[in-house]
Amino acid sequence: MGISFQNLSRKHMTFQEVFQYICSFMEKEPASTYRLIIGTDSQVHGKYTRFVTGIVIRREGKGAWGCIRKFDIPTRIECLHSKISIETTLTEQIAQLFTIQRKKQMINIILPHIKEGSSLTIEGHIDVGQGARNKTKVYVEEMVKRIEEHGMKPFIKPQSFVASSYANRYTK
Repeated sequence: MGISFQNLSRKHMTFQEVFQYICSFMEKEPASTYRLIIGTDSQVHGKYTRFVTGIVIRREGKGAWGCIRKFDIPTRIECLHSKISIETTLTEQIAQLFTIQRKKQMINIILPHIKEGSSLTIEGHIDVGQGARNKTKVYVEEMVKRIEEHGMKPFIKPQSFVASSYANRYTK
């Protein structure tokens, strides 16, 4: 079985089903500003570490649709760099599912409405921050570069809400 996604309404969605939901969401109001956002967070539990990757298509000012993928590693990953690196890797893996053909399909939905202000950005949300007391600040530059290499616009805390809020909610 391939990668499985879920949200509050549906369980066991394939990536193709997720992609169809995203396109349907965009087709409802093609003359809008869209942000496709991917981000991962993790939580160490008793005998495993749970990673949750969120995919959100956000129509600015007019709602969003999202889903998650849970991925458990059967060990406690205590090393902060390892955890952040795996989170970024999982975000990159999901981003790669949005192939050039799929991105073109999404762009073709909004293309006739560019003059009306429609747009699409693809973002990678990273659960790191630059605050003076943030232990992850030493990894910001490395993770930002990795996200940029995949053609995504990187966001860190506090703007990385898909990783630090949406995905985080399901790591518990």
